[in-house]
Amino acid sequence: MPDKRSVQMVIDLLDKESVVDFASISKALGGPSVQTVFRYLKRVSYRCSYSHKGKFYALHRPERYDRFGLWSHQGIHFSVDGSLKLTVRRMVREALNGATHKELQSRLRLRVHNTLLDLIQCGEICRSNLAGHFVYLHPDPEVGDAQLARREEMLAAQALSNEVSHAMAIEVLLVLIRFPGFRAGDVARHLKGHSPPIELRHVQVVFDRYDLDDVGEKGGPKRR
Repeated sequence: MPDKRSVQMVIDLLDKESVVDFASISKALGGPSVQTVFRYLKRVSYRCSYSHKGKFYALHRPERYDRFGLWSHQGIHFSVDGSLKLTVRRMVREALNGATHKELQSRLRLRVHNTLLDLIQCGEICRSNLAGHFVYLHPDPEVGDAQLARREEMLAAQALSNEVSHAMAIEVLLVLIRFPGFRAGDVARHLKGHSPPIELRHVQVVFDRYDLDDVGEKGGPKRR
């Protein structure tokens, strides 16, 4: 009796349902052995979910994924890489500033502590303790050091931004309203002696925060 099964049956099922489990694929093929189902799956461009212990399947369509290489359907998550381990490894290595667990969890929508530990033990990534938090980095020392340096710069910029209160920003903006031709240095000199102190670095934060150019068309700040 001729075999009526075909790879197209699997493709049609995945195309129609978007996401299916193994049992559904087996049913569509007429309930063959596990080995037979996998034999047909090998001929299909698909990805297993990185969530739900990889129990769901979907067609691998590059246009589905976002800029992080991720795609979700009804709370089931997929990536261009397939497995969670490969996904976390890529995301850590590609991150300009390295990555924290919190950042990865937010992006992937699940905890990845164990995955990160496995990757470290395998030498696939490394980590560094910065300001009381682990930052996960590329295993290549040169790349990892560059990631860590950018992370330190980012934290320093955040700390400086946090120093500038709403009240301080208002003081800077009031000076600019009175003297629209002032540059950042001019504002800082005008506010010398202010309590609490408003220094040039604080003024520059306000310029950046409100998207102001330090030099406008007539030598003063302007909106971009």
